[in-house]
Amino acid sequence: MSIRGGLVLLAVAALLSGCARPAGTDVRPRHPLKAPPALAADLQADKTLIRAARLRAEQRRIAAARRWGLKQVPLTAPPAPVTKPRITTRHGFEVEGHEEEGLPPVFTTIPTEQKIVFLTIDDGAEKDPAFLRMMSELKIPYTAFLSDYLVKDDYGYFAKMRDAGIVLNNHTLHHPYLPALSYARQKREICGMQDVIEKHYGERPALFRPPYGNYNEDTLRAARSCGIRYAPIWNEEVYVDHWEYREWDQRIHPGDIVLSHFRGRKDWKGTMTDMVRRFLDKVTAEGYAVARLEDYL
Repeated sequence: MSIRGGLVLLAVAALLSGCARPAGTDVRPRHPLKAPPALAADLQADKTLIRAARLRAEQRRIAAARRWGLKQVPLTAPPAPVTKPRITTRHGFEVEGHEEEGLPPVFTTIPTEQKIVFLTIDDGAEKDPAFLRMMSELKIPYTAFLSDYLVKDDYGYFAKMRDAGIVLNNHTLHHPYLPALSYARQKREICGMQDVIEKHYGERPALFRPPYGNYNEDTLRAARSCGIRYAPIWNEEVYVDHWEYREWDQRIHPGDIVLSHFRGRKDWKGTMTDMVRRFLDKVTAEGYAVARLEDYL
């Protein structure tokens, strides 16, 4: 047995012996119990190591922010909530029988008072290695919604994303306008993408985003039948050179879901890393941290 383990057992034994005194005797210790000096020293050393590790991690974040050209170091999100917020469909976004049938909720914002936002990125057209490095070095969480016709030429790129802890979710096989399709065709688009993600990445998603944010009752019924629990859309969209807003005040709000896309210079006036830089500079300047969407569901 190690010295530390023996000391801990002795301390526990001392406590237990105090509980075994005859009834009516004074069980209060004559002197306050203290950790043995060697154990106290070990605990202090552990705390010092933890502080040093946190300092090194923060120094790496500062260096990464400088390396990627950010104006400020991104803020760190609070710990994930122990009790998850209740997620309901946003008012005005319901379909007939939405609540009665238990269809996946459609929402643009997570109910919270904390200054956090959630970055979500759609489709999978651009596969920029610099983007993976940037997000890894900065420790920025995000959620991906993939369409098979765009990711199938390089499933490995998104496997690296999965290995870094990013959750890969469903954005249909071919990115169609779903309300124009029959229930059966919608189900093939959604369940088919569930199969693709399970085959290549090992898990069937719980999240589904309808292409263009368009859906009807058949969409949500089909999604539920495929194992989907949530249908998040978005409240803002960020591009390389500008933001777009759903709300009249043209501002971000606590708990907002932000949309972007896997795009590069062929479609944008810049790269994925340029988009992330614009996104982070704005949310950080306004006092927001980027949180992991799945931690709130």
